[in-house]
Amino acid sequence: MAVEPVPLSEQAHSLGPAQHGGPVTRPDEPLPVRAWIHTRRGHEAVDGVAVAWTQRAVRVRYTDGHGREGYAWLWANAVTRR
Repeated sequence: MAVEPVPLSEQAHSLGPAQHGGPVTRPDEPLPVRAWIHTRRGHEAVDGVAVAWTQRAVRVRYTDGHGREGYAWLWANAVTRR
């Protein structure tokens, strides 16, 4: 069953390459996380998985409050393992 993506207007703000830096580590299996995202509607804690990270940031695949899937690079201190 396909998961609906988060609409562009409601996606989390994501860090750019200059902010998240490198090198990028990609695990064989994503790690379960809880993350704070920032959208046009404000801040929200979401469940997701870490699909990549650098020394200072984490790329998270998350599920929003409507069950839709999104991706965002977030500062590492906004993400905790579940």
